Amino acid sequence: MVVTQENVAVNGSRSFSPQEIADALRDRIRTGDLKAGDRLPTQADLAEEFGVERGAVRQALRLLQEAGLLTNVSKGSPPRIAEPPTPLRGEPQPTMVGLAPRLTDAFASSNVRIDVVCHTAETLMIAIGEPLRQIHEGRLSPQSIEVRILVPSKEITLAFPVPADGSDEDNSVHQRWLSMRNAQGQVLQHNLLSLRATHGMDVKVTFRALPFTPPVKLYLLNGQEALLGYYMLTRREEEYGTQTLDMYDVLGSQSLLFSFLRQTGERDAAFVDQSQLWFDALWETITTDLTLS
Repeated sequence: MVVTQENVAVNGSRSFSPQEIADALRDRIRTGDLKAGDRLPTQADLAEEFGVERGAVRQALRLLQEAGLLTNVSKGSPPRIAEPPTPLRGEPQPTMVGLAPRLTDAFASSNVRIDVVCHTAETLMIAIGEPLRQIHEGRLSPQSIEVRILVPSKEITLAFPVPADGSDEDNSVHQRWLSMRNAQGQVLQHNLLSLRATHGMDVKVTFRALPFTPPVKLYLLNGQEALLGYYMLTRREEEYGTQTLDMYDVLGSQSLLFSFLRQTGERDAAFVDQSQLWFDALWETITTDLTLS
């Protein structure tokens, strides 16, 4: 939520909650209006701007501090904006390790938008459990959540997984992948949509089918961050029913994620923008409606 002078009532006629104040300041940080190292206005100035008592401002600052967005928090002077979290840029981490905290940060926004290109929804399904847990604990409270996911169509011949010996007469390798894709997607969809009933949130989850096998996984978070990981092929065996399938496949949870943050600079901002344009183009053109079944 970006608060402008038109909707801020300095005379107190519009009272903002601590969460709304924190969201407004968080959006200013994400868009670069407040940069790393900048001092926040004084509590008195913020109280006047938002038409609230200083206690509400202090609560909002505590929320931002807990999210790691403020530093030098003391009673003597206004806090400074912290350096953006950079564990993925400094040391790329496996998807299963790095994705959950990035999603949690994204879910701190009032309006959450997550766009994903992946092979199955397994890693996303697991990683999104952390922000969902914090929502149920009352620590996060987005107003709306929109998740759009692109996965390969069941109708295509996949580049992977494929049998190691090149033969798949009963289509077992493909059927195993398809059952995983559908089951994981259904669980993800159910867990997100349940927030409608439990928290009254506006939630939308949509899948579309790609006509090709994506060689990379991509997560776009609120148009502000892009996380990119390469699918690394390996030969492995997996049990499926009464069979042992010898195949070339990927372990997406172990793919290293590289982070690009819009606020970091022009290069990262361009990567985020182009990744979003690429996703939107796929979504609106050559992909097709997908029902998980």
